[in-house]
Amino acid sequence: MATQPKASGLGAQIPAGARRIARLAEQSALARAQRWFAQEHCWIDEQHLQLCRIAAPTFFEQRRAEWLRARMETLGWRARLDRAGNVLAAFGNESSEPLLAICAHLDTVFAPTRPEEVYFGQGGRLFGPGAADNGSGLTALLALARVLAEIPELHPLASSLLLVANVGEEGEGNLSGMRHLCRPSGPLSGASAILVLDGPSADHITTQALASRRFEIGFAGPGGHSWNDYGTPNPIHALGAFIAGFLETAGERAGPGRRRACSFNFGIVEGGASVNSIPSEARAKLDVRSEEPALIEDLANSLAPLVERSLEKENRAARSGHLTGKIKELGSRPGGRLPEHSPLLVTIQAVDAYLHIRSVVGCASTDANIPLSLGLPALSIGAGGRGGGAHTRQEWYEPDGRELGLRRILLIAAALARQDDAS
Repeated sequence: MATQPKASGLGAQIPAGARRIARLAEQSALARAQRWFAQEHCWIDEQHLQLCRIAAPTFFEQRRAEWLRARMETLGWRARLDRAGNVLAAFGNESSEPLLAICAHLDTVFAPTRPEEVYFGQGGRLFGPGAADNGSGLTALLALARVLAEIPELHPLASSLLLVANVGEEGEGNLSGMRHLCRPSGPLSGASAILVLDGPSADHITTQALASRRFEIGFAGPGGHSWNDYGTPNPIHALGAFIAGFLETAGERAGPGRRRACSFNFGIVEGGASVNSIPSEARAKLDVRSEEPALIEDLANSLAPLVERSLEKENRAARSGHLTGKIKELGSRPGGRLPEHSPLLVTIQAVDAYLHIRSVVGCASTDANIPLSLGLPALSIGAGGRGGGAHTRQEWYEPDGRELGLRRILLIAAALARQDDAS
């Protein structure tokens, strides 16, 4: 456990907000809970291993969701799956008061093909797809659920929380789980605050939602033999021309002279069956992100003219047959921003000051995009520890620092539940 500020001379050491957190953290039950995270680190690591061994690629999260629901019930929480597949866990009696929701996404970009692909290596590092993103966030939910249930004095705090493990955060999931939760009649539409746990890093607080749009661009034609049917228009050639044209256009419109950054990425290119066959189809998937929604719109509007230009060039040179093209939007993540004086952000910064965490406020694309776009108080933080190789099969997570992250989450929840005592 990190060094605690001393009671004497506290006012000279830390700001007023952190002093309030210090008084809160030193209360008997919360002090015990903070020690619990260190004492039960082996149990926490074991939960992390077990859940990451359950494959949960986007759209196939059900087995992991069922496992997590059962674990929550074993720990004394009332847990259920909603129609979207999200896990919702509450403690004690139903509350009519707005709840603080703490959320972590279930899905991963890659999934282990067998459980043994997820393992603890030398030095205590956990290896495997999704170990950090978002095994760390889901494990934090379990650790928080158990400690709050085991300390009776913290049951009122537990009853003020809604713990959520949601589906559809990665890739083409298009934030489907969070969209369902934040719909007008959804359980998060009236939440007092929404705290998203995504990945391990405690250094960043995401208060601005990075907007993005994703597209699939496809070309199709008759195909044929590379010699006998030479002159038949080739979808891959058209796709290559389209990609080259988009890169040139995007470079002009989103170059270094612009005030805000934009990113664009062709993450998947597919087509063809053999080296000596003219393919009948080819397609690519494109991701465009920016802090400036107008720039995304500008680049999106460039897609249709570029497709037409590529078709015209390939069909003009064809001896027989012709190509067709299409653009399909795969997903759209809205932008939004939490006000800098939001009680949620102010509370987290006070907790960070108390714990000596040097966090910075920034912009990213997370589940918090949806509530932020709707004007709900939400942000995203890491669950503690260290990680690397996110969105690859070489992903890893190191528990060193997890205890600090869990203490942080606990104190944020406790402070938000006592906002009336802020004075």
